[in-house]
Amino acid sequence: MKNEENMIFRQLFDPETSTYTYVLADPETMEGVIIDPVIEKVDRDLQVIKELGLKLLYTIETHVHADHVTASGNIRKKTGAKSVIGPDSGVDCADIYLGDDETLKFGKYTIRALSTPGHTNGCTSYHVNGKVFSGDTLFVRGTGRTDFQQGSSEKLFKSVTEKLFSLPPSTLIYPGHDYKGQSVSTIEEEKKYNPRINSETTLEKFVTIMDQLKLPDPKKIHEAVPANLVCGAKAELGR
Repeated sequence: MKNEENMIFRQLFDPETSTYTYVLADPETMEGVIIDPVIEKVDRDLQVIKELGLKLLYTIETHVHADHVTASGNIRKKTGAKSVIGPDSGVDCADIYLGDDETLKFGKYTIRALSTPGHTNGCTSYHVNGKVFSGDTLFVRGTGRTDFQQGSSEKLFKSVTEKLFSLPPSTLIYPGHDYKGQSVSTIEEEKKYNPRINSETTLEKFVTIMDQLKLPDPKKIHEAVPANLVCGAKAELGR
């Protein structure tokens, strides 16, 4: 795959929830998308979009988040961008439900959806221009958890090993979160070095690892999940 390095690309971070938000755009048409915007950072994101002179076509969600409230509904209201999420997300307010292997275009770029359930049923990764935005499916040297919402270690194992690990080795992985100060990896690196799931990990071992995590619930889970099922609408009041 030809990697057109002139694609506009911004990786933005919310330190409170360790969430990455991504802005991608075609420098010729200035058409762009935003992936996983956070409600508390909506003014920052809109400022970036304004300063770059972008025409935002889509706000794209990798899944229904449990750790932050999405800004997709707010950004849709202010820019006219269409909201996008996977069809198994349980969300009924999106404009587009992008299924496995379906695509969207912005300028000369085509973004392809990969259904990657396991963290939630509706988890979707997005592949474009030699990059994959993996949401909470695959992190840098880690994975999303599988112990709430519709979590399934078996589904997550299949999503990573059969979908993401089948991408070209040089594919850059941009995750939905990072808690250790890392921002990017590659498929090749994760297949070699990911301690939870790599090319040598068996399903049985992965299930055991995930069962033993015993992580506390995200602080905002009871606020975030209901709000995100309605495109963040409950968090838009007063904005």
